[in-house]
Order: sequence, then structure tokens, then C-alpha cells
Amino acid sequence: MSHGKSVPRPARDEGFSLLELMVVVAILSILALVIVPRVIDRPDQARVTRARADLTTLSSAIQLYRLDNLTYPTTDQGLGALVSPPASDPVPANWAGGGYVDRLPKDPWGNEYLYLSPGVHGAFDIFSYGADGAQGGTGFDTDIGTWTLE
Repeated sequence: MSHGKSVPRPARDEGFSLLELMVVVAILSILALVIVPRVIDRPDQARVTRARADLTTLSSAIQLYRLDNLTYPTTDQGLGALVSPPASDPVPANWAGGGYVDRLPKDPWGNEYLYLSPGVHGAFDIFSYGADGAQGGTGFDTDIGTWTLE
């Protein structure tokens, strides 16, 4: 005798077929090919941006030094003349008491910024050799200097 009730059947194991999994993996691979290169370049782009900001700051400090002392620091005096008064000639007569910068930054790759006066590209050059730390290069290894800020 049946009272109209059906006997519950055991649940069928539902899952993804191999084909469905392969489609998902293919889609994720395509997304990774598009997104990963953009994410990988971001740290290098940020380093270049920081180097440009440092160069702008140091260039402004050099200009202030010149306003006070009527000359740029020599290549031998270097960027250190912005932090402490140079002892070598020409000794600045109106060096600012607190200096022109608190400290000299290193470039984003951990190297010292370089300074030439007179520079190859102008009255002075402040520059970094970029990611590879060697003169020349392409891409993120390109030299970054005050001449690139214009």
C-alpha cells in the first residue's frame, strides 16, 4: 500500500567534469598572461618615479646653494655640500646654517646619487645609473638624471 509518499533517493554526486575544469584553467591562464606583466612592472615604475622626485629635490637644493654662495658646489665637494659645509675650495661664505637637505638619499636601487659640476648636460648634473648601476642601459637600466626632468 502506497500512501503517496516517495522514497527519497540518495543525492547524486555533483561535480565538475574534466572539460569544465580545463576551461576554467584556460581562462585563468589567459587572465594571468594579461595581468601579471602589469603587476611586475609596478615596482620598477615606482623606483623610477622616486628617483625623479629625489633628483628634483636635490636640484632645488643645489639651486638654493648657488643663490647663497654664488656658485655651485664643485664635483669634488659633491652633494655632501648640501648637508655639511665643504672644507675644500671654494669654501662657501654664506652656507645655510641648517644645510640644504637633512640627509642625502640613496637612489631607489641603493646606490649614491652622482654629481658633476660643470655637468655634461648643464651647469650641474645629478644622476643615477638606474637599476643595473652601470652607465648606459635601456628600459629600467637607463641612466636617470636632472637632464631627464625637463
